[in-house]
Amino acid sequence: MIFPIGDDNVKGGSVPFFSYALIGINILIFVFQKSLDPNASFQFLYNFGAIPTEIMAGNDFSSLLTNIFLHGGWLHLLGNMVFLWIFADNIEATIGNSKFIIFYLLGGIVASFSHVLINQGSQIPSIGASGAIAAIMGAYLVMFPKSRIKIFFFFKIIYLSSYIFFGLWIAQNIFSGLKDLDINAADISGTAWWAHIGGFAFGVASGLYFKKMGYLEEVYESTDKV
Repeated sequence: MIFPIGDDNVKGGSVPFFSYALIGINILIFVFQKSLDPNASFQFLYNFGAIPTEIMAGNDFSSLLTNIFLHGGWLHLLGNMVFLWIFADNIEATIGNSKFIIFYLLGGIVASFSHVLINQGSQIPSIGASGAIAAIMGAYLVMFPKSRIKIFFFFKIIYLSSYIFFGLWIAQNIFSGLKDLDINAADISGTAWWAHIGGFAFGVASGLYFKKMGYLEEVYESTDKV
């Protein structure tokens, strides 16, 4: 079992207000969702989740954005929020608050649409922040390639380089996504692999743009977050 619990955190730059606010917003929305009765909760997810058939028919484009604030269960929420907490603040501290929130929301939209394009006939709502977080991870790899990721690995703490950690992560997503395509049942796994892949690709492209624009010219002191 490999699970990230920390990284080399940049010191300085913008206070990552949105990174932490997003965590709070996601938790509040999930608590509200869980307060509903089962039928109302299902309808809530159906109304705001991204349903490929509806979007391909020209409806509910707003769900490409709203779905990234929804989660199916506590473990789904917890996993996404841990990744958001670990990786988002470095990006926001470096590029600034307003640019970060635009990047995050666009990453979520691109990721959601990537899932829709691959699963055009699906009537199952796609939900979760993982596509937008995948965009953060792609940008993180490009912008902080020397950063160490602290990993919980079979009851031990180890460090992996960004290249190894994100390389393993995206390889696993590509393998799983292609496997789903091979059996023509992308919804069976219950995971929107192509949202992850699309979001990650958008993040890599964005990270290259941020570097080109000189957002890494000021070097911040690297400190261990955890």
